[in-house]
Amino acid sequence: MAEMEEEQDLPIGERLRQAREAKGVSLDELAGQTRIPVRHLQHIEQGAWDALPAATYSVGFVRSYGNAVGLDGGALGAELRQQLGGAKRTSVVSEYYEPADPARVPPKWLAITAAAIAVLLILGYLVFRSGVDEGGGTAAREEPKTGPQTASRPAPPAPQPRTFAGQPITLTAIGPVWLRITQGSGAIVVERTMAAGETYQLPPGLDGPLLRVGAPEALRITVGQTVIPQLGPSGRPIGNVSLAPDELAARAQGGAPSEAAQPPAQ
Repeated sequence: MAEMEEEQDLPIGERLRQAREAKGVSLDELAGQTRIPVRHLQHIEQGAWDALPAATYSVGFVRSYGNAVGLDGGALGAELRQQLGGAKRTSVVSEYYEPADPARVPPKWLAITAAAIAVLLILGYLVFRSGVDEGGGTAAREEPKTGPQTASRPAPPAPQPRTFAGQPITLTAIGPVWLRITQGSGAIVVERTMAAGETYQLPPGLDGPLLRVGAPEALRITVGQTVIPQLGPSGRPIGNVSLAPDELAARAQGGAPSEAAQPPAQ
């Protein structure tokens, strides 16, 4: 009993400090547990009540401190309230403080839920307003026009056909291939078997050059930088293929120029 009376004679801050040290708790750990700033905990242990906020908050701090270190926080708070009620505070410190009692602080999930609901309400309102605005705009567009009708836009010009006029025509053998090129008069320009990798450039100024080739898949025709699609099915000789620039341009654009029926190359 005498020991309890001695403890009661100790200042509130000293009793709290001794209880904290007996539990082996540091001020930083206690601040994290009670959410009371370390500087306020130091003022409490020193009994510097004038350095704390208003008496109501000081009482709350002491109550939370006492409960955290195993003392009767309610009794300590009541004792401090009585002590401060009879003593005149010399100054009031106006500063930001954190909540004294963690039980009174709303949980994080509640704050997050409230924020999410607010965002959903704002989005719903914006969607509603956009629907109203679009409805009004549609109605305005459907009103009959009283002024002169707007002239219809002219159709875009048709794309111009591709031309290869003046560009070099090169024949490249992908594999061994026999070919023959004649003019419209029937004169033979060239007739030969080309080895893989060999090239032949068509002389300019020929009159209606025609190509006969034994293996279309082994021959690649290039006009300038443009590669012409394969002339015919693989493994089947083809003849009377026009090498005129406009005919090759049609092939490059996906056209199918007509080929005169002639016997296949021998």
